[in-house]
Amino acid sequence: MTGRAPKPTTVFFDLDDTLFDHALTCRAALGELRRDEPGFRRLPLDRLWREYQAELHRTDQTLGYVGAPREAYDAARAERFRRLAERAGWTATEEEGWRLSRAYRRAYLRRRRPVPGAVPLVRWLARSHPVGVITNNQVAEQERKLRFLGIRGEIDPLVVSEAVGAEKPDRSIFETALRAARVRARDAVMVGDSWANDVLGARSAGIRPVWFNRFGAPRPARPAVDEIGSYRPLAGVARAVLRSGARRRTRPRGGATRVISKP
Repeated sequence: MTGRAPKPTTVFFDLDDTLFDHALTCRAALGELRRDEPGFRRLPLDRLWREYQAELHRTDQTLGYVGAPREAYDAARAERFRRLAERAGWTATEEEGWRLSRAYRRAYLRRRRPVPGAVPLVRWLARSHPVGVITNNQVAEQERKLRFLGIRGEIDPLVVSEAVGAEKPDRSIFETALRAARVRARDAVMVGDSWANDVLGARSAGIRPVWFNRFGAPRPARPAVDEIGSYRPLAGVARAVLRSGARRRTRPRGGATRVISKP
């Protein structure tokens, strides 16, 4: 099917690094830890942040966010900091790994912040359109972030991989969101920072993606999608998100899954 699709009636957002500024919160928390732990001062903050991101990616690849108990994530975080100490050139015991993990978590919670302009954009859009969130992570963690941002009441549905049993870019999590919002794929748009998870994942479910590329990552040659680098000016970004898009043929939807959807 070709032609132009109508303007979307429902807007979905990713959460981490699309609405909640996980990347710079993480960097600031690591800065506090580096200040207080002499062993981490051997690495410049930018290098320490990159090393941490590598360890975090390894944890995500190992555990994911479907089915693992909370205790497993806590233990993985402690092990992550023990390994981070090794990357910085010193040996931390298992007990020190737990201590570093707790110190980092306290700093992370102190340093939480929204992505600039994200909260006003969500509130602007929510005045006239349903706004949902599709996110990989644990339900309780993502609920806390939205309440911290002050926009939990504007979000319905909230679709979290832990509850759904599937992670982005799996199309089933997007299809779950469509069912929860009672909207067709052609009538929705997905805004997210991850090319693989948000752009390609949304397209696999027939949803028009908008790539939020605030750090200026190289743009893949294909597919051609709308791209925004910030949420300012607000009115212009809202128009870009809500513009009509090209119609695409979508495949049949999958079976039922669970969803966290009440504000």
